[in-house]
Amino acid sequence: MKITRFLPIIVLVLGLSACNKPAGELIGASVTGPTGDVEPYGMRYVRKGSFLMGANEQSAVFAQSDDNVMVSVNAFWMDETEITNSEYLQFVHWVRDSIAYRRLINGDTESEFAKKPKKGELDPNMDTAKIPINWSMPIPWEKRFSSDEYADIAEALNTLFYDNGHGDLRTTELYYHYSWKNIAEAVARSKRFDVSTGRFPAGAMVRIDTFWVENGGIYSKTIERELREPNDLNTNAIICVYPDTLVWARDFEYSYNEPLLYGYFSLPGYAEYPVVGVTWEQAHAFCHWRTQLLRNEGKQLALAYRLPTEAEWEFAARGGIRTAMYPWGNRYARDASGCFLANFKPYRGSYSDDTGTTTMAVGGFAPNDFGLYDMAGNVAEWTASSYSSKSNTYVHDMNPEFPYIARKDDPDVLKRKVVKGGSWKDISYYLQCGVRSYEYQYESRSYIGFRCVRSAIGER
Repeated sequence: MKITRFLPIIVLVLGLSACNKPAGELIGASVTGPTGDVEPYGMRYVRKGSFLMGANEQSAVFAQSDDNVMVSVNAFWMDETEITNSEYLQFVHWVRDSIAYRRLINGDTESEFAKKPKKGELDPNMDTAKIPINWSMPIPWEKRFSSDEYADIAEALNTLFYDNGHGDLRTTELYYHYSWKNIAEAVARSKRFDVSTGRFPAGAMVRIDTFWVENGGIYSKTIERELREPNDLNTNAIICVYPDTLVWARDFEYSYNEPLLYGYFSLPGYAEYPVVGVTWEQAHAFCHWRTQLLRNEGKQLALAYRLPTEAEWEFAARGGIRTAMYPWGNRYARDASGCFLANFKPYRGSYSDDTGTTTMAVGGFAPNDFGLYDMAGNVAEWTASSYSSKSNTYVHDMNPEFPYIARKDDPDVLKRKVVKGGSWKDISYYLQCGVRSYEYQYESRSYIGFRCVRSAIGER
């Protein structure tokens, strides 16, 4: 039987279907993009819910009860482990390679390392610093040491390495440039867009940071500019992405940690250990890069990767148990057999009693009920939230958050970020889900790492 016999029937069905949406009526516009969530690689789904946010017992620091408040959070996805050295190294390598490609292209649109535009897409006014990269063309690293035949390539690539006989990478030149919309400036009442005039209020100003590279260093300052269009709300940043490996020596005086200083981020044996020596600012840049990495592959991504809010982190750590003291649900740091349930400091000087002396490979202990590993111990984790000792008393009870992107000229007290989870060097009190501490956003530590989240689309 020929399929052509059915064509009139198919056309008739389609016509009847179209008739269900009469012309001239409110039928809704078609919207392209993902209609639901596809499970992100390496992430776990944290369902929406309510919980009692705050410490479960008396504060060990101020000898007074912390404020507790019942709050609700929407569903989101969270990395099942902290970001590892291997995962962060992918970020470092991408930055290194992108710089190498730029130096090889050097403004030449005909370079084999430049992506050839499609017919009709060549823009004669193109900024040569933004020529698309041909990522499929391998970087000829081996030609750094070649003869004069490849002198141009050698000159371009050798600037990324020290001339010290070892060919060590110039990690201080690994800059990541990115920008984001400054929502805090956008929502200020004095800067609200006036729909009746089609413009922002006269005289409205925005205060943002601007970054630039000069003489091999990154510089920044806070500037004010008139708010005329939405793009004026964009804040740019330039971040040196390589972790500070000196934290292993700097954080602990009179302690021999040089083997970790030289090998923790570079040796394969530490690939699955949590990355440390990363500032809040570097973690923020990593989230932006991770979002762009997926979008550059042509994959639809409605919502960006980001750091979790304090409330999201705490809710995820509790594993769905509203008043859980620890991620495993009970009030003790040991199981029924007397085994420790996380990597922390059990006794004075006895770091190894929990099977780990400093950090351990991620996923070494059982996950909580959301399938998340190491929500207590191993390394503490950055959150997106700014720190205030009483923020629980004035944040909203729906998706509570205390956000603030500190500017260059802000005082240090405004550059504190909430850190959660406790680490390998902390006593069990700091492993509690509701306990919080802080660190300055520009500081890096040998005991602070991070993981990413992504808001969920719709309900499940």
